[in-house]
Amino acid sequence: MQETNLSENAKETLMQINVLSAYQTTAEEFFTKIIDWKADLVLDVRLKNTNQLAGFTKQEDLEYFTHVIAHADYAHDVEYSPSKALLDAYLDEGMPYEEYFAQYEAELKERHAIPDFFKKYGKYHSIAIVGTATKKRHSHAEELKKLLEDHDGEH
Repeated sequence: MQETNLSENAKETLMQINVLSAYQTTAEEFFTKIIDWKADLVLDVRLKNTNQLAGFTKQEDLEYFTHVIAHADYAHDVEYSPSKALLDAYLDEGMPYEEYFAQYEAELKERHAIPDFFKKYGKYHSIAIVGTATKKRHSHAEELKKLLEDHDGEH
């Protein structure tokens, strides 16, 4: 993913947001991106990040590796994850991505998650958001980045 400047609200803090996937990557590729981006926060927005299938990106391991390898903070924040019901509908029941994203955006609005993001994480200069995109499937992390970029600070 390419580095992108955010809205005027985020530009005031010189924040950079990047997205990377915990899937279909090696530890070397994953942490090289974080280091290259000079991320000072790795924000894990995956709903499910504790099972063995997560490999080196399992929550406890990722938190440790983030501190030791990338010298960055780590946060797992499900405020930015889709609800379990919505995620299940997308992954298991074949919900079209456009519908999934629209419902995900509605959930974030209901939670006031986007304005909260800047309150919680505004002190960081470079944030790497961890999602679950694959070659065949989009991740909500990609959409979260778009919503953050579009945020005007008024809501």
